[in-house]
Amino acid sequence: MAGLEILKGRLSVPVIAAPLFIISNPKLVIAQCKAGVVGSFPALNARPQSQLDEWLDEITSELDSYNAANPDKPAAPFAVNQIVHRSNDRLEDDLASCEKYKVPLVITSLGAREELNQAVHSWGGKTLHDIINIKFAHKALEKGADGLIPVCAGAGGHAGELSPFALMAEIREFFDGPVALSGSISTGGGALAAQAMGADYAYIGSAFIATDEARASEDYKQGIVDGRADDIVYSSLFTGVSGNYLKRSIQNAGLDPDNLPESDPSAMNFGSGGAAKAWKDIWGSGQGIGSIKKIQGAGAYVSELQAQYEAAKQRVMG
Repeated sequence: MAGLEILKGRLSVPVIAAPLFIISNPKLVIAQCKAGVVGSFPALNARPQSQLDEWLDEITSELDSYNAANPDKPAAPFAVNQIVHRSNDRLEDDLASCEKYKVPLVITSLGAREELNQAVHSWGGKTLHDIINIKFAHKALEKGADGLIPVCAGAGGHAGELSPFALMAEIREFFDGPVALSGSISTGGGALAAQAMGADYAYIGSAFIATDEARASEDYKQGIVDGRADDIVYSSLFTGVSGNYLKRSIQNAGLDPDNLPESDPSAMNFGSGGAAKAWKDIWGSGQGIGSIKKIQGAGAYVSELQAQYEAAKQRVMG
């Protein structure tokens, strides 16, 4: 496992925080990076598009100041998520903003484009691409992605159905580059297990919803705290792509979570506002939330992850 050179010596625990649609914001990203995990956010969270420059300026300035004051323990780098789907009419403008601020990591989703990877490489950045199966993994690498994010069964939001054991084993048959594994991971022990399966990093999203800095409603945060694996519903109804959602939010919307129709994939819309209502009212969440017992600061949660990770290593080592 090679990992990403830019992350070596910069992480307190081998974790990349997943970009959370609507929820991730500069305050959360900065807290994540200072705590020693890669913070990330979807470019589409900055609305209007001009706000993306403001967010990137805030994040880079704050992290630069922090690193200058803490040269022996600099913050982790941050990442921006780009939705590559054809309905994203902001992609070119958002990519230009990322180039302006030399964003170190770009996470791409719902499509792989060679020219996008080349653009990120031109300013020295690296790209990681979401995949749910081997077909998409090969396609991403053929298009020039530097690493993969296998989004396995139980991951929050848009997710696949394959076991991480199966998908990771097959990926490592042909790819020895950076991999961040996603799917129901919310503890330090889960992060260590991801590495044991062959991943370089754990990719954690849902747990960060229940943090002080997250831009989620208090009801949503409490839903994460109260929820268990049985409270997650897998459906394509809300965006046209299959994903995992909190049952409580589906019921609150007046729908029967046990009898949801399927959606037409051609109706997908990830443009300037197409999917926002779905994510605002129907709450994305992974199956790993049973271990989340309270709402707290992102830094405090990462400290827990670090302690759990070290304790898990001790148990394994005997």
